[in-house]
Amino acid sequence: MTTLGAKAMGGVAAAAVAVGVAQLVAAAFGPEADVRTAVGSAAIALTPGPVKEWAIDTFGTADKLFLTVAVLLAIAVIAAVAGMAETKRRPIGSTAIVIAGGVGCAAVLSRAGATAVDLIPTIVGAVCGVAVLRLLVSDRFRDTEDDSSDTDTGRRLSLVTLGLLGAGVASGVVGVVVTRLTSSVSGDRQAFALPRAKQAAPPIPASVQPAGVELPPFVTDNADFYRIDTALTVPQVSRTDWQLRIHGMVDREVTYRFEDLERFEVVERVVTLTCVSNPVGGELISNAVWTGYRVSDLLAEAGVQPDADMVLSMSVDGWTAGTPVEALTDDGAMLAIGMNGQPLPVEHGYPARLVVPGLYGYVSATKWVTALELTRFDRAEAYWTRLGWGVRGPIKTESRIDVPRSGQDVALGPVTFGGVAWAQDRGVRAVEVQIDDGEWQQAELGDAYSGDTWRLWSFPWEATDTGFHKITVRATDNTGYTQTPDRADPVPDGATGWHSITFAVR
Repeated sequence: MTTLGAKAMGGVAAAAVAVGVAQLVAAAFGPEADVRTAVGSAAIALTPGPVKEWAIDTFGTADKLFLTVAVLLAIAVIAAVAGMAETKRRPIGSTAIVIAGGVGCAAVLSRAGATAVDLIPTIVGAVCGVAVLRLLVSDRFRDTEDDSSDTDTGRRLSLVTLGLLGAGVASGVVGVVVTRLTSSVSGDRQAFALPRAKQAAPPIPASVQPAGVELPPFVTDNADFYRIDTALTVPQVSRTDWQLRIHGMVDREVTYRFEDLERFEVVERVVTLTCVSNPVGGELISNAVWTGYRVSDLLAEAGVQPDADMVLSMSVDGWTAGTPVEALTDDGAMLAIGMNGQPLPVEHGYPARLVVPGLYGYVSATKWVTALELTRFDRAEAYWTRLGWGVRGPIKTESRIDVPRSGQDVALGPVTFGGVAWAQDRGVRAVEVQIDDGEWQQAELGDAYSGDTWRLWSFPWEATDTGFHKITVRATDNTGYTQTPDRADPVPDGATGWHSITFAVR
């Protein structure tokens, strides 16, 4: 290995030790002290809106994995450069590690609930990183550039470097595992018996699902429900620790503990949620049966002042959403504690989250919700609206083709196509399909369940001509509005346009 290569590897080893030790020590302090998550969360917060939209559009629900890998690669590259700049007399690389530690400390302090004590793991990690880098340029390892014949020294340096690199990675992995085990609320969730709804949702008839075509199930399984949020590490909040503060433009401030919710009526709703980042034909939409409490009941105890027109809801990790007051004082809005007959999955907001029909998630679907501030749109901005997204976020009328898939081969003869359409909270009245440049034809619809849920459709067709064909779909909602063919990107308030795909008849 060349001298520069050895120094670069030394810088990477020092960074691995710094991050790994910080991660391991943080396990004794709690999630707020996790510098890796803090830096990643800060990176998310500082990333321009268009870049975030590109990441979601490109990687979908794997966007957080992409960010984690990108952050680690960036650290490795910076560390390699710092290692190459480090010499016995000029500790340039060590200075870079100290600066990086300062950035990490700032990121930790920016997290909700963090204190000065939570800086200790980051500081300890930075000190260890500097110590490793100074060790690797010390007199114990002579510069192979000065004495090229001393192959034993060079080999020893390489082995020590690799050993330190491995130790840093191992300590980081152990730290992550220990943190997850000690902070996990999976046991708390498993011990929670979901209360029975006094106002149960109407039964879902089998006829909501069209026959003869393999479409997504009307109710999405919890494991398949889309997840888009800014939480790099899933927050772990127990029922004992959870509370919901209602404040701001109210007659009286109210703070609910989880047990306080028992005095409110338990309701059940079937509601389809949609992400504003969902492109035309995208899959960032799912439907579930939610159990919880009317937000309007909780707000009533606080007394909403007449001038308030927005509720700024806040997650435990500091993320915010701005929701029109009228949407939360409607009986459909819920503080959900259950999903498809089970306690909320942790990644979907356990122990409590907001579910608001008719609005994109970025203005309504706050997970791990801990505060509702009654305010005004001209006084406060939420997370995504500060980045240029629309203020109120009503869901647009859209539709999607699920069968056939783009590029799929279709056999000659009878075939059934299908997909889904949505227009929460108006409901879908009709779906039309166009083959190639032919006339629009009515699709067959599964039974409508409610205006708050998607509607599945099917279309029987006789494939007689071989070659490539195109299918296009459009929906009409219950107000009589037919979705526009004009294409618009998700930014700033949701995508529009007809979904088309090409398939081949063989």
